[in-house]
Amino acid sequence: MTFSSPKNIIPVTCILLFHQGKVLVAQRSLAMDLPLLWEFPGGKVEKDETEEACIVREIREELGIEIRVVERLEAFDHNYNGRKIIRLIPFLGYWVKGEINLLEHSQVTWLAQTQLSELDWAPADLPIVKQLERYWDNYLEKVLNFQNNH
Repeated sequence: MTFSSPKNIIPVTCILLFHQGKVLVAQRSLAMDLPLLWEFPGGKVEKDETEEACIVREIREELGIEIRVVERLEAFDHNYNGRKIIRLIPFLGYWVKGEINLLEHSQVTWLAQTQLSELDWAPADLPIVKQLERYWDNYLEKVLNFQNNH
């Protein structure tokens, strides 16, 4: 068995973006890899960029909205059939302002906890979906507490 060195792992951020008790999910466009699969929005960390700065930038670029990051969650590595390994780094956060403008995805929707399992998810997002299903109440409470104190 061979192990990839950390430099071969592509760091990618995503956000569990809460608003009015639901979380935002995005469907990949036909022009993207893994077309029409669902994901938590985000993108690749650029050289000399912090993970948190990345997620704020990516959401601004992809959706045209401003967000606030609450905290970083556990990252998960996903191997795409030996072609590439991504480290998906999820953040908890909430929508601050702006109108959602689809600049990359085919659509977005807000989901309740019970709706998460209804979508066809990108493989790398599946462990995060499972975590979100399991810790939904805890995550939502953290976001609401943060919002109320900032």
